[in-house]
Amino acid sequence: MAEENSTGQGNQPEATLAPEATNAEVTNQAPRRGRGGRDGGRGGRDGGRGRRDDRRQRDDDGGEELIEKLVHINRVSKTVKGGKRFGFAALVVVGDGKGRVGFGHGKAREVPEAISKATAAAKKAMIRVPLRDGRTLHHDGRGHFGAGNVTLRSAPAGTGIIAGGPMRAVFESLGVADVVTKSVGTSNPYNMIRATFEALGEQTSPKSVAQRRGKKVSDLIKRGGIKSDRVAEAEAAAVTE
Repeated sequence: MAEENSTGQGNQPEATLAPEATNAEVTNQAPRRGRGGRDGGRGGRDGGRGRRDDRRQRDDDGGEELIEKLVHINRVSKTVKGGKRFGFAALVVVGDGKGRVGFGHGKAREVPEAISKATAAAKKAMIRVPLRDGRTLHHDGRGHFGAGNVTLRSAPAGTGIIAGGPMRAVFESLGVADVVTKSVGTSNPYNMIRATFEALGEQTSPKSVAQRRGKKVSDLIKRGGIKSDRVAEAEAAAVTE
């Protein structure tokens, strides 16, 4: 009996196995916290998202100052179980006032977020439009999209921006000071903006046309001998873009 009690009381193997089990549990839990924890490299919240935000902030800080115009905000609702769910769609025009302009639209549950999305999309889709003397278009143009038809005409100094609705926001952001426009058809701001950008995309400068045809700018300005060579050369020298 004494031997049985001594062997039963002295459970040294069990005492030695307990620390090994705890160490195994600790070693098994350590990599789990490293992979799925917030401070981890793979699944942590401080990983790739923070780096992308930093790059976006650097691009915004390093860019030039832009003119942002909010053209239209549309509110839509969706009926779900328990009520209605509202959403907003924003149309924004962005330009630098020196011949570059773009437009974009964004959707979100809140108005500020929708505007920020539309602004980011407009900055990515900016185009360059050649301007005469930095104030008006080089020639007339027409644009068509859907049921919208727009006509753009260059104007002398002092005319101003004769345009309404979404088209005025485009020319103010573009930096045009004198232009005459006409819109026929739909009044949908999305179609009017797209038709206006189609007409602006067809604008060409005398320098690009002369280079493509292998001639001088003064030869194009002569217009069949109406102007003298001296006047044509003076006007050609005044062409900036």
